[in-house]
Amino acid sequence: MIPESAMVDHTNSLRLAVIINAGSGSVRDADLAAQVCSQFSAKGVEVEFCVCAEGTDIRQHAVKALQHGCTVVVAGGGDGTVSTVASVVAGTSAALGVLPLGTLNHFAKDLGIPLGLEEAVATIVEGRVAKVDIGELNGRTFINNSSLGLYPKIVRHREEHQRLGRSKWWAFCKAILMVLGRYSFLKVKLSTDEKEIIRSTPFVFIGNNEYEIHGLSIGTRARIDSGILSLYMTRRAGRIRLLGLALRGLFGFLKDSVDFDTITTSEVTIDTRGRSVQVALDGELFQIELPLRYRCRKQELGVIVRNVKE
Repeated sequence: MIPESAMVDHTNSLRLAVIINAGSGSVRDADLAAQVCSQFSAKGVEVEFCVCAEGTDIRQHAVKALQHGCTVVVAGGGDGTVSTVASVVAGTSAALGVLPLGTLNHFAKDLGIPLGLEEAVATIVEGRVAKVDIGELNGRTFINNSSLGLYPKIVRHREEHQRLGRSKWWAFCKAILMVLGRYSFLKVKLSTDEKEIIRSTPFVFIGNNEYEIHGLSIGTRARIDSGILSLYMTRRAGRIRLLGLALRGLFGFLKDSVDFDTITTSEVTIDTRGRSVQVALDGELFQIELPLRYRCRKQELGVIVRNVKE
C-alpha cells in the first residue's frame, strides 16, 4: 500500500501520450484503440496516441513523448510493455500511466490499478502519482523481477513454440516439460554488503521489492517502494525435490521449505562461469555480460495509482 503522503496531484498539468502494444493480450481487438481514445475523450482529455506493431518501437515513442513535453506516458499492454515505458520515464519528472491490457498484469495488480479499461483510464486522469522503486541490472531496468537459470530457458522454448503458432499457455506448459527434462545447475557467487554465498542452484530469482511466498497472496507484493531487492533460490535439488518445491509453492508453503533460500538487500552482485549469461527481465530475454550487478533504485519511478480517498 502506498501511503497518501507519498502521492502528489498531477491533474493540473496533465499532458498525455498513450502508447499501445498491438501484440499484447486483448490489444488484438481491432476496436480497442478507438475505445481507448473514446474513454479519454469522455474525460475531456486530449492525448498523443500511437499503436506499435513491434515492441522495439515502444521505447522510441516513449522517448519522443518526453521530448514533446508530455507529463504522463501511458503504457497499454502487458508487463513487458509497461517495463519498457517505465525504463524511459524512471528518473524524470514525468509519470507512468498503466492500461493493463496484457495476460497477467502483475505490476498493475500489485499497485491496485484497475484492470477494466474504463476504470484504468479514470485512474490515469483522476488518480495520484506515487513514487515506487525500479530494479536495475547492468544499466537495464525491470519493474517486477529478473531471473537466471531455469526460467530464461523456459521463456526461450516458449517463444520457439509460439513462433510455430502455438498458444502462449500451451507453449509455456510444453517449455516447462522440456526444461525440467534436461535442466542443469548454475554455480553462482552472490555478494552483498553483508555476506557472500556460493551455491549450485537450478535458478536465481531477483524481485523488485519483496514477494509473498506463503498463503493465498503468493507471487504478489504488498509494497513496491521499500528500496529493497528480494532474492530467492533453491539449494541443489533433483527433479523430485524441484517438483515438491513447485507443489509447496502452489499451496503457499515455500516459507517453510528447507530447500528454499531468501535474501533481501538493496544491491547484489552475481557471478557464474563464462563471460555472459542469459537473463530474463520482466519476461524478456537478454544476454548480459558478467558479473551481474543488481540494485534497487528507490522511488525513482512515478506511477499514477488510484486516489486513496476513493
